[in-house]
Amino acid sequence: MTLTRAVELLRQGQVIGLPTETVYGLAGDGLNPAALARIFEIKQRPLFDPLILHFAEAEAAFSLAATVPPQARQLAERFWPGPLTLVLAKKEIVPDLATSGLPNVALRVPVHPVAQALLRAFGGPLAAPSANRFGRISPTDAAAVHTELGDAVPLILDGGPCNVGVESTVLDLSGEKPVLLRAGGISLEEIESITGPVERAQPVDARPQSPGQLKHHYAPRKPLHLVNEPGEIPVRPDSAWLAFGPVSDSFPGIVANLSPSSDLREAAAHFFRMMRSLDDDPRTQAIYAQLLPNCDLGRAINERLDRASARVET
Repeated sequence: MTLTRAVELLRQGQVIGLPTETVYGLAGDGLNPAALARIFEIKQRPLFDPLILHFAEAEAAFSLAATVPPQARQLAERFWPGPLTLVLAKKEIVPDLATSGLPNVALRVPVHPVAQALLRAFGGPLAAPSANRFGRISPTDAAAVHTELGDAVPLILDGGPCNVGVESTVLDLSGEKPVLLRAGGISLEEIESITGPVERAQPVDARPQSPGQLKHHYAPRKPLHLVNEPGEIPVRPDSAWLAFGPVSDSFPGIVANLSPSSDLREAAAHFFRMMRSLDDDPRTQAIYAQLLPNCDLGRAINERLDRASARVET
């Protein structure tokens, strides 16, 4: 059975491809420093970028936190299992490699049935950053994991396309006030309905407090330019347009439409897959992405577009 084989590999300190509702993860034993080191090695991820530990249920996650504030329990009751990561002060049992030496640990309970089944069968936390080379486009299906990592991963559990399509929201509750470290699958508006006003952290060049905080991330190989209106896109056959909403049939280049009906949830589910498709298309020389309404899941998509375009916009 594939699940049994996955557990065997994890207990041997190996890493596997794992579907979640957000993106596919590169999963390894979250309490085994050798497995954590293998994750960093395969991803070519800098050691200063911390990992998220995944659990089957909230109480298991909170068991690795030194303190659990009431807001953490309220958010867990509302959004776990689901695409929300909480950053809390850690217990000493958590390896420094999982937190990049920071005093806090990032905790999440995914809702995907395959991830849930594996976590319960394994019986412990799994570190599972996105299953791609560091800084590249996150994978949202098993084929993309294989394209990114090839034979470096002995097993990829295929759970179908990810239905959220962007990474989890990361909220830091280790201080006096909640701080949004990364926008993601749970909107800021939903969080603030429970916590009240949330501060927003700025992207950093080094020493992030959570995954996805670096200024340069999620990048395609081809130049990515951000536009506010379609009229800003060069009308050329080698231009690729990552669109949102109604699109004119007269555009001569390649078009990938995140959601013709302007549905933010649909756009998020398609985002990384369509970015990867445009990046892989040999007919295109540059990608032009249309910014989305900056609310709900649109905020999460815009944040990723901004970081993916950083190398050509600065």
